[in-house]
Amino acid sequence: MSARQRHRKLDLVAGRVELSHGAGGRAMAQLIAEVFHAALDNDWLRRGNDQSAFDVEAGRMVMTTDGYVISPLFFPGGDIGSLSVHGTINDVAMAGAKPLYLSASFIIEEGFPLADLNRIADSMGQASREAGVPVITGDTKVVERGKADGVFISTAGVGVLPHGLELSADKARPGDKLLLSGSLGDHGVAVMSRRQNLAFDTNIVSDSAALHGLVADMVAVAGASLRVMRDPTRGGLAATLNELAQQSRVGFRIDEDNLPIKPQVAAACELLGLDPLYVANEGKLVAIVAPDAAEAALSAMRRHPLGREATIIGEAVEDEHRFVQMTTAFGGGRIVDWLAGDQLPRIC
Repeated sequence: MSARQRHRKLDLVAGRVELSHGAGGRAMAQLIAEVFHAALDNDWLRRGNDQSAFDVEAGRMVMTTDGYVISPLFFPGGDIGSLSVHGTINDVAMAGAKPLYLSASFIIEEGFPLADLNRIADSMGQASREAGVPVITGDTKVVERGKADGVFISTAGVGVLPHGLELSADKARPGDKLLLSGSLGDHGVAVMSRRQNLAFDTNIVSDSAALHGLVADMVAVAGASLRVMRDPTRGGLAATLNELAQQSRVGFRIDEDNLPIKPQVAAACELLGLDPLYVANEGKLVAIVAPDAAEAALSAMRRHPLGREATIIGEAVEDEHRFVQMTTAFGGGRIVDWLAGDQLPRIC
C-alpha cells in the first residue's frame, strides 16, 4: 500500500464505519481526528489524552451521566448529537448548577454511514459551543453489524453549584407553586411523527435546548425559595409529577386549562392515541417554588427566550395518597399516574 493510500482522508460522503475504526490503530485515530476532533475542537481534546484536567470555581460539584438511544437518529429540530448535549447540560442545570464540561462516548455499528456520523458530531459541536459547555474528553467503540442501532451516545456532565443552594425532589411542601416553562409534547411528537412517516399541516419540531441560562436567571431571583426543578423528559410531565409527589410525600393539584399545549401537538397526539402529559420534552422544565417567590421566578422565566410561555400550572397539596389531580374550570377532574406512560415508544 502506498503512503498516499495509507493517509487518504475519510470519505465523509459515501464511506462507512468499519470494525478497524474501533480497533485502536491508525484507522481509529483517523476517525477520531477527522470526525470528532474536527467537530468538537477545543484545547482539551487537542492534547490527545484519555482524560482532561480542569480548574473549577468555588462551590459544590454536580455530576450526571446519561445514555441516548433515540430512534430515528434525526428528527425535526434536532438529532441524537444535539440531544445528547442538551439533555446532559439540563440534568446538571436542574440542580441549580452551572454546567462546565461534558464527556461523550460513542458506540457505533459497523457499516454506519460516515456522512451521518459526521453530521451527528457537527451537531454536537454546534450545540456545545452555543451552550458554552465543551466536550473535553470521550471514547469511541465500533461493534459488529446488528449489535447496535446505528449509533448510541453516552455523555457525562459536571458543573458547580453555589453554596447554600440545595434543590431536591423531597423538598416540595403543601402550598408550593408549580411553574412550567413552556408548551408540552413538542419533542415527543416531532420524533414519533418522523418515525411513523406522518405529515402534519403545521410543522412540529423538537423543543430540544440547553436550559442552564434560564435556570441561572431563576436562581438569581428565587434562590433558596426554589425547592426542586426537573426537565420532564421520558414519561413527560405526568411521570415527573408522580415521581416528585412520591418523593416529597405530597399531592399536586394541576389546572389543566393552564397547561400550554400547541394545537398541532394536541391534534397529533389525538391522531396517535397519546396524552400530551405523558409525551417527552427536551427543552422544558417544571419548577416547584415557595409561594412567596413564585411570581418573581415566573417573571424571570418569561424574560428569557426559553421561558416566554412560562405559567403557574398548580400547587402542592396535602395528600396521603400522593395523587396528581387535574382539574378544569368546568369542575371536571382526573387522576394521572405512571401507568399510562409504560407502553410509550422510545423517544428520548
